[in-house]
Amino acid sequence: MQAEALYHAAGGSWAYAYNHETVHLRLRVKRDDADQVFVQAGDKYDWGAGQKEFAMEKIAADALFDYWFCPVIPPKRRMCYTFRLQRGEEQFWYSEAGIAGAPPPDAGACFEYPYLHESEVFRVPDWAKKAVFYQIMPDRFSLPSDYDESREEGKFLHWGDAPQLDSGFGGNLKGLREKLDYLEELGINALYLTPIFSSPSCHKYDISDYRQIDPNLGSKEELKALVDECRKRGIRVMLDAVFNHCSEALEQFTDVLEKGEHSPYKDWFHIHSFPIRGENGQPHYDTFGNFGHMPKLNTAHPEVREYLLGITRYWMEETGIDGWRLDVADEIDHEFWRHFRRLAKSINPEAYIVGECWTDAGPWLQGDQFDSAMNYPLGKRILDYFEGESLDGASFAETVARLSVRYPEQAHEVLFNLLGSHDTGRVASRVEDKRKRKHAFLFLLTYPGTPCIFYGDEYGMTGGDDPDCRKCMEWHPDRRDQELLDFFQALIRLRREIPALSLGRYRMLHAESGSPAIVYERLGEGSHALIWINHSEKPTELSLALETNDWKDAWTQKEVPAADGRMTLQLDSFSFRIIYRAWRPEGS
Repeated sequence: MQAEALYHAAGGSWAYAYNHETVHLRLRVKRDDADQVFVQAGDKYDWGAGQKEFAMEKIAADALFDYWFCPVIPPKRRMCYTFRLQRGEEQFWYSEAGIAGAPPPDAGACFEYPYLHESEVFRVPDWAKKAVFYQIMPDRFSLPSDYDESREEGKFLHWGDAPQLDSGFGGNLKGLREKLDYLEELGINALYLTPIFSSPSCHKYDISDYRQIDPNLGSKEELKALVDECRKRGIRVMLDAVFNHCSEALEQFTDVLEKGEHSPYKDWFHIHSFPIRGENGQPHYDTFGNFGHMPKLNTAHPEVREYLLGITRYWMEETGIDGWRLDVADEIDHEFWRHFRRLAKSINPEAYIVGECWTDAGPWLQGDQFDSAMNYPLGKRILDYFEGESLDGASFAETVARLSVRYPEQAHEVLFNLLGSHDTGRVASRVEDKRKRKHAFLFLLTYPGTPCIFYGDEYGMTGGDDPDCRKCMEWHPDRRDQELLDFFQALIRLRREIPALSLGRYRMLHAESGSPAIVYERLGEGSHALIWINHSEKPTELSLALETNDWKDAWTQKEVPAADGRMTLQLDSFSFRIIYRAWRPEGS
């Protein structure tokens, strides 16, 4: 047993409360170093009375490690525990004191979960587990029916022109509301809108007035009308909160520009020296990136915190939105986000809070700040694999496995999974082969978490990096890939109809070195789905051991037989199958 590979911590994503009575435990072991692993748990105040043993399950494996998991219900909400690892005839115990050939002598040598406080359980909104999000830049999505191009001449570019960094197109909230039939037909049940508050830019990530909807996009009344209409259709609405920085036109910043160190708002920003701009206009203050027109807000300052929390309360109470995507969330202090979460959840306990984090979001996903984070790491791995045939199934499975145990299960169930956004090149431009692109979105929409589609991806919109990725939505049917659109519609429908695809546990069943074919399962909520993907030009035959014989093809509804305890499928080049059983509608 390689002691250096063993890892557990009595906290974080290794030991945490999943609900009011259950603690989740995880253990890392060198790959293939243990045949079985058990948790031995007991009450530290009555350790002599004995311990109860629970079998752990190996839930994931990467190139170096196996990851074992077990849910435990401590009878008195507290426990001390140790791990018993078995390999052949050998057994070892791993505890706070290290690894040994015998059980720890007393509770003091064990790991400890002191007490499960219900008030500290990491709760995420249930609806987000079943949501399929659709990201929209309102300026680029749809012109309103009453748009008068002659009246707006010179104010906006013509719809469909090449996007520029500083030019808008005239789409707005009314235009979006008028296209809800399209989104509902596609199967979308949640919207993520990029910033809509007053801003001098077309992208609106530099806000000049947080209490006003940008006049080019509409009004508070129009936002309320959109949210109300969405609610009637079962569609949630999430807005973009830009609290890391603001526009140089924000009233408080212009006051500092004018009055310098005599401004009552000088501490609202991270100012190095006065005057706050040098002779060449270079900023003497912290900014977003290196953009002088986007000064960074000092969110640790009590006045700034109360100001931004007031904005949060205002829009949640005035319009009834369902959540927030938090821009540049990892550059804002943790204490601010703790205040933010408490406020947002007090207004709407089911509010969905998503942080923009491009790497490991663990420090923000412990139950006191965000519910979720934009899962760019997963999106990158999906595109790396499905873009070509250079990675084999085993390598892909290992990278996904490593990501799957990064956070507490609650967060993993609602991670904001995406392949592209307004900050990346378009998926269709990176993965030009439509067959490969279908497989990438197939995985996205059949993997645990909360998937998001960037507007236009469903019909194959192309585009490079910003601003090319922010083109206008194409509404002419002859200029859209209808076959691809039908594929998205069918896949989203299956995700909503087969509960396991949104709520079931994930496990990779087949992934081999040298082969691009994979098979994985989603199991739970009264249904069981198997997703078979041959990501290769070469046809292949795949076989799995299956005890039951009541499977159907989700796409055709035809029965798929298993013989002698095995199911064998012939998969054509770049093809897939979704096979499922025991499906039942939710609530039946």
